[in-house]
Amino acid sequence: MTQPRISQAEAEAAVRTLIEWAGDDPAREGLLDTPARVARSYRELFSGYEVEPRQYLERTFEEVGGYNQLVVLKDIRFVSFCEHHMLPVVGVAHVGYLPTDRVVGISKLARVVRGYAKRLQIQEKMTSEIATAIDEVLRPQGVGVVIEAEHSCMTLRGVDVPGASLTTSALLGVVRDDARTREEFLRLVRG
Repeated sequence: MTQPRISQAEAEAAVRTLIEWAGDDPAREGLLDTPARVARSYRELFSGYEVEPRQYLERTFEEVGGYNQLVVLKDIRFVSFCEHHMLPVVGVAHVGYLPTDRVVGISKLARVVRGYAKRLQIQEKMTSEIATAIDEVLRPQGVGVVIEAEHSCMTLRGVDVPGASLTTSALLGVVRDDARTREEFLRLVRG
C-alpha cells in the first residue's frame, strides 16, 4: 500500500514543531528558513524511495573478452539513516560478484549501494538488499557484500561509544560456498 505524499508545507510544519519541542522559537531569525532547508535536505537524503536500485543493473555488457574472475568495487562511501533514531549511518560498502557471462558498469554498483542507503535502514537489511539485487538481476556465480559503518545513534547518544563501527556481510553462491573464492573476495576487500 502506497502512503499519500506529504506536502512540503506539512514537512516544514513538522520541523517547526520539533524546533519548538526542543525548546527554541521557530520564529527566531536564525531558524526562520530552517524548516524549508530541513525538508529539502530530507528529500535529498531519502531519495532512495524515488528509485528502484535494481534497475541500475539491467544494462549489462556481454563482451568481456573471456573475463571470468571476481569483480570487486571497494570503498563505496555512503550516508544512510538509522530507521530507529533517524540519525546518520556513515560508512563504506565493498561489493563484488563473479560474473557468469556478462558484467555491469561499475558505476551501477555504486548506484545500487546509494539507492538502498538513501532510505531509512538497518545495516543488516541494506547489506542483504544489495547482495540480493545483484544476485537476482545479474545472475552471477556468486556475490559478496561487506559494509563497514559508524552509527551515530550509538556514537553520539545512548551508549555513546565514539569510533565504534559495525561490519556486516552477505555472501551468496560460490562466494559463500567455495572457500578459495570466499577468501579471495575477503582478501581483495581487506587489501
